[in-house]
Amino acid sequence: MVDAAIRGGLPTGNGSAAGKRGTIAMVAGEASGDLLASLMMGGLQSRLGDTVEYAGIGGKRMMAQGFTSRWPMETLSVNGYVEVLGSLREILATRRAVREWLLANPPLCFIGVDAPDFNFGLEVPLRRAGIPVVHFVSPSIWAWRGGRIRTIARAVDHILCLFPFEPEIYAKAGIPATYVGHPLADVIPMVPDVAGARAELGLPAGHRVVAVLPGSRQSEVRNLGATFFAAMARMQRMDPNLAFVLPAASAPLRAIVEELHAQYPELRLTIVDGKSHQAMEAADVVLLASGTATLEAALYKKPMVISYKVPWLTAQIMKRQGYLPYVGLPNILSGRFVVPELLQDDATPEALARETLLQLNDEGNTAFLYEHFTRMHETLKCNTAQLAADVVVDLMHSRGIV
Repeated sequence: MVDAAIRGGLPTGNGSAAGKRGTIAMVAGEASGDLLASLMMGGLQSRLGDTVEYAGIGGKRMMAQGFTSRWPMETLSVNGYVEVLGSLREILATRRAVREWLLANPPLCFIGVDAPDFNFGLEVPLRRAGIPVVHFVSPSIWAWRGGRIRTIARAVDHILCLFPFEPEIYAKAGIPATYVGHPLADVIPMVPDVAGARAELGLPAGHRVVAVLPGSRQSEVRNLGATFFAAMARMQRMDPNLAFVLPAASAPLRAIVEELHAQYPELRLTIVDGKSHQAMEAADVVLLASGTATLEAALYKKPMVISYKVPWLTAQIMKRQGYLPYVGLPNILSGRFVVPELLQDDATPEALARETLLQLNDEGNTAFLYEHFTRMHETLKCNTAQLAADVVVDLMHSRGIV
């Protein structure tokens, strides 16, 4: 049986070295999950040393920590109901292959990192087979698709929550859950070094800086990129003293934004590879796609404008399943609009340029947001990597695994 195989520390078929107890399997589906998982791996390694291996699906940050990614993470980096259809066959084939590999070579524990639609479908059979399952990052059941809590109850032994109000929701459903804070709050400095970030990125001196982040997925950049570039051009005409910085999360994304930049040669724009944190730290204001980056911008204490565009059908489905009037994490955590959101048809170049410049030029609002986001940062700063690792190790201890 699987439990016996786990306790025996059988090789996992991924090149485990002699003397290793086994493998902790992880699946992360996009850049934000890669970052979260890499930080969590640091906590696990501090508890377990080099006695286990880490393998599954992950990105560059996880691999830098010694993770073996057996399938490309980019396969899962698709969002939206309509957008996923073109990749559905490949995604389902990947999940089937991961499931078969894990059931044939049981890991010490499986950790699904975000990517709930992919990971819950994987976690249910793994848990049924006796493999301990932890899911890192509660899906936004308090914002939309609350019915997923029934699937979560079947899929996980424990869920790790990034926000303090979430464990109570799971307690009512009888699902073990722990608030671990947000790992980004541990790694992002409480006081941003604006001058240092600008020097590191080589930004032109004497200009106010707008950081522009159209997303970390190709679908996001294709949906938002043209609108964001038109908004930048409009801002540049309205305020010639502005300088823009745009981090590209990957080579394919850089190719897309460079093609867009060629249409606006007048822009004072610096495109950088990765370095999204430095770009936000260097900025006076941020224009960005909804997602984890909005929380990162808040932790850097920046005024911002949040935007998002998806195909019409995707938007209609999401609207019918949503519960909150806002989508950006800074607003969700605040329980009100503290920064503007311009979504779908409201996300025009004119509106984005206007709201971004309003955020940039309102000194009173900038001061309020700095204080408000500092308090948010303090709440989320909990040594997340260690707390999350403790939950995983304790769960394995309770099963007699390590």
